[in-house]
Amino acid sequence: MMKISASFLSIKENLKENVERLDKTSIDYLHLDIMDGKFVTNKTYTIAEIKYLLQNTTKPKDVHLMVNDVMKYIDDFITINPEFITFHLEAIDNQREVINYLKQYNIKVGISIKPKTNIETLLPYLPLIDLILIMSVEPGYGGQEFIMETTSKIDNLKYLRDQNNYNYIIQVDGGINNKTIKYCQNADIVVVGSYITSRADYQTQIDKLLK
Repeated sequence: MMKISASFLSIKENLKENVERLDKTSIDYLHLDIMDGKFVTNKTYTIAEIKYLLQNTTKPKDVHLMVNDVMKYIDDFITINPEFITFHLEAIDNQREVINYLKQYNIKVGISIKPKTNIETLLPYLPLIDLILIMSVEPGYGGQEFIMETTSKIDNLKYLRDQNNYNYIIQVDGGINNKTIKYCQNADIVVVGSYITSRADYQTQIDKLLK
């Protein structure tokens, strides 16, 4: 059964109240889009703001770091005890060091790649990590259209996992709605934002996705 990690990036009003409302739906994870204004042009929440927003939430946290200073942000975000912390392959050169650092905190390690990055770049890390996040839009903003070439990346990653008995989860993020979700059938988790949060009734939108 495909799981849903819900992003609140597109919520502009009553953010805390609406994050709590999102947390009460049937989603599996709350997805935190953390941007530094450097790796991507947009800048989002500080750790202090995140702690305030998440005070009354219970869903497991899925942190996506779109940042250059990966270690600094990991040190911030391990304090909320997330299930996953995902960093961008393109942001750093010391990927193995970061993977080992996260593992010592018993946090599941994810690596993300941008749409133009080839999955071959992930090959050395596939036996080591818990999650691969394939971006199906350019990272930085919500509400973009799904890039169709993403489907072959998902399918290839599933094939590699099956062939090698790897254990990573395949996650897809960007432009996912009740139409484009069918191109993500081989993914384990889809990250969905504006499709859910742009409507008043979050649960109805979630139900449409899972039909």
